[in-house]
Amino acid sequence: MDLPTHAEIGAQIGDMRLGVDASELHGLLCGYLSGGGLLARNDWLAKVMADDDLSGADAGSVLDQMFENTSQLLESPDFGFELLLPDAELSVSERGDGLLSWCRGFLGGFGLAAGAKPPLSEESQDALNDLSRIAASDLAYDDPDTDEEALEEVTEFVRVAVLLLHSDCVLAPRHRRSLN
Repeated sequence: MDLPTHAEIGAQIGDMRLGVDASELHGLLCGYLSGGGLLARNDWLAKVMADDDLSGADAGSVLDQMFENTSQLLESPDFGFELLLPDAELSVSERGDGLLSWCRGFLGGFGLAAGAKPPLSEESQDALNDLSRIAASDLAYDDPDTDEEALEEVTEFVRVAVLLLHSDCVLAPRHRRSLN
């Protein structure tokens, strides 16, 4: 259940002339799903991009694969969910910029799906506020080793924050419905 690569997603986005990069689109998708938005395979792209005129991703395309795999990974009980970020071989600054782009996308998608007052625990509200601060950050890169370690830590924090938000907005309501 691996995601297509950042480069593969980026190439299809370029072919489709979408106004986002690969990290931001994955963030949009994850935010929408984590905010409780319901998406179908044929119209998810139009919904997360908030563009009803946008055609869907072709079945079997890398965007279609990203949708399917991301949906499954967010629901996975083994917490295998990962962010789609620039490849590890790229500079820490390119990967850091990708993380900021991913967070901006996530916040946009989450807001579209969850609305102004999502049912968040205090811990999830703090995580959402932290994601907002991360998305608004202006990163400076001074020490490659320290920067690399910090990027890994922040990426892991974002991953866990997403799972927490998904749990509050999707899994908890689903669990409450099954109890009734």
